[in-house]
Order: sequence, then structure tokens, then C-alpha cells
Amino acid sequence: MTFPTHMTKIGLLSDTHSHLDERFVELFKDVDEIWHAGDIGDIRVLDKLRSMKPVRAVYGNIDGLDIRQELKAHERFMCEGVDVWMTHIGGYPGKYDNLVKGAIYTNPPKLFISGHSHILKVMYDKKLGLLHLNPGACGISGFHAVRTALRFAIDGERIKDMEVIELGPKRAK
Repeated sequence: MTFPTHMTKIGLLSDTHSHLDERFVELFKDVDEIWHAGDIGDIRVLDKLRSMKPVRAVYGNIDGLDIRQELKAHERFMCEGVDVWMTHIGGYPGKYDNLVKGAIYTNPPKLFISGHSHILKVMYDKKLGLLHLNPGACGISGFHAVRTALRFAIDGERIKDMEVIELGPKRAK
């Protein structure tokens, strides 16, 4: 199977908790799509992201009715030749959450994205042949010390050019 030669550049974030760092305008200026793995917190964060680029997003456990009416808990989609599953509470290789465990073992995606833990993870699950991404948390609420996000590209069936974005400490000192 062949796919178009266009490469899709992705900006991935999670756990904004109502705070969107203004630097994302510049950090995501060259991406084609922004993906948000839940806990948006405020619909205005989603609106701001949508004003920048096309957005794919899921709601998280802190998100209210306004966000839940617009988004789903799980998004499963193809990006170029990559089967992507994005959800907020999903766990990670060896510790998948019970909400996804059955389906992930039955029909694993090539790329599994979750948020929730506030811990940046880029892990390959050899058993299922999938790449797991958790961009960590880029908001200023939660127990994380450093705010993080990810940038990467999908080129046909390849996931490449993974970059960790560190936004600095959760609260400026």
C-alpha cells in the first residue's frame, strides 16, 4: 500500500488544565495538526488551539459538559498510514488501564496516545508492536515539576522526528 508523499507534522499536548502557554503559537507554527490528549479544562483553550491549526482532541476526567459535548473519550483514526488511538486515561505498556486493556490487546493501534499521568513517556510496546506516547502535562496544575509536550511527524507508515518540548517549571520562581 502506498500513501501520499506529504508528511504530517503533529504537535501533541495534554493536561492543559485551563492554561495554554502562549509559546505554543510559535512552537506549533510549523505543525499540520494539534492533538490534545485530554484534561483541557476550559473550552477557550480548545478554541485557541482551533484558531491555530486543525485539532484532534479527547476529553479528560476534569473536563466539563461543554467540552464533553464536543469531544469523545476515545478517538481512533488513521493519520497517513498509521492507526492512531488517543484517549485520556489509557495507561502505558505493561500497565494499560482496564478501560482500554481488552481492546488494545484484541486490536492494537500502531500509535497509542494518552495523558492523565502528567508524566512524559515515549515507549515502544514490543509485545503489541505499538508506540505509546504521553506528552506529560503542559498546564500549571498538578504534581508535575516540568511542563512538557511533544512534536513529531508521520510520514506514510513511519513515526519520526520525535521532539520533547520542555516549557520549564510548572510555576516560575
